[in-house]
Amino acid sequence: MIFLTFEHILTHISLSIVSVLITIYLITLLVDEIVELDNSSEKGMIAIFFCITGLLITRWIYSRHFPLSDLYESLIFLSWSFSMIHMVPYFKKHKNNLNAITAPSALFTQGFATSGLLTEMRQSAVLVPALQSQWLMMHVSMMVLGYAALLCGSLLSVAFLVITFRKDIRIFGKSNYLINELLSFDESQYINKRNNILRMNSLLSDRNYHKYQLIQQLDYWSYRVISLGFIFLTIGILSGAVWANEAWGSYWNWDPKETWAFITWTIFAIYLHTRTNTNLQGANSAIVASMGFLIIWICYFGVNLLGIGLHSYGSFNI
Repeated sequence: MIFLTFEHILTHISLSIVSVLITIYLITLLVDEIVELDNSSEKGMIAIFFCITGLLITRWIYSRHFPLSDLYESLIFLSWSFSMIHMVPYFKKHKNNLNAITAPSALFTQGFATSGLLTEMRQSAVLVPALQSQWLMMHVSMMVLGYAALLCGSLLSVAFLVITFRKDIRIFGKSNYLINELLSFDESQYINKRNNILRMNSLLSDRNYHKYQLIQQLDYWSYRVISLGFIFLTIGILSGAVWANEAWGSYWNWDPKETWAFITWTIFAIYLHTRTNTNLQGANSAIVASMGFLIIWICYFGVNLLGIGLHSYGSFNI
């Protein structure tokens, strides 16, 4: 009873923090960057991380099994995974563009999990015989960690495509017009006009340089995070195959969850293959990763809407 009460307290605290942080992020979108709000959001993400960690440990203790037996628990663990990825650059005291992806992902996932939509799933129940195995922790944790990393990497690829295909800033457009304008002024006006144009060109050059740097960073972190997620996903699928053989007598049964997991693995295997070809790097590989973003959500969330197959333990009651 004490642990159950403590879980409810942590759930309400995390939901309150999520609401505040979402408000802060919306404010920062409407106004210029405010240092105080930025610091508050980072401290809020730390509080969210420890709240979710405490929530998982508490549920683990009183349910006597690793909290990954249904959709609600897996969403909490997914949010914890996003928060963990978010915390890594913070503890290294090195900020990068990954935080702009992980923070909103963690907030919205945690907000959805702790909202009233999954109330019936919050009640811990006795595991079905197929889930009463030590493979539960290994298989499901690796799969959810893989989903979290692949989702973050895919969103970075989406950001890469958005910034890449934005209209390029022309630095020396209408050069003949500028020359004619310069020649039409006397000497003093010519010098002032030339200085203004050089200053404007310098500003545009800086903007293009920063844009190029941002694109390179997005590409770098997308590749690293997706590579890490692909390793987790591979381990999760292999451990799941071993577990399936022990529980059902077959390594692979081609039910909806397994099929979409294989499709997800194939998509990101294609992505990693395109990264080895210099002609396909950049936008081409980012398009493949962006497709993977939708495939992951179908595999993780969409299949649960059907409520069929061997992996229908945590599906919605519809």
